[in-house]
Amino acid sequence: MKNEMFVEFSSVSENESFARVTVASFVAQLDPTMDELTEIKTVVSEAVTNAIIHGYNNEPGNHVSISCVLHEDEVELTIKDNGIGIGDVDEARQPLYTSKPELERSGMGFTIIENFMDVLEIISSPENGTSVHMTKQLSKKTVSK
Repeated sequence: MKNEMFVEFSSVSENESFARVTVASFVAQLDPTMDELTEIKTVVSEAVTNAIIHGYNNEPGNHVSISCVLHEDEVELTIKDNGIGIGDVDEARQPLYTSKPELERSGMGFTIIENFMDVLEIISSPENGTSVHMTKQLSKKTVSK
């Protein structure tokens, strides 16, 4: 392990951008490519939004936590909530699946995360919340002389 951080914040949608920028700033010390940093920011947005909208039904007064561990060339992220949980994780991972069609959500959150990260593990149980654990291997940059 090279470095790690933990942050917890209120489950209000305004904090999604805070989470995205905080993680991006922390990960920047590994000098990722712009594409890698954009992908990490996107998955943080997706997972935090899922926690707030689906885990907590957009009800304030709850918390979302993020832990981020940096290795030499790998980022490990875990985003957790203590919300209602996911009844069927396999179903939730299907493209276009949404538990809230009335909100006109695309249902692509987990699909996007799977495409941008190397590893995605979702641990969830009804009424106990959800933990989304992700890792991403960063490319090795070569310096031209």
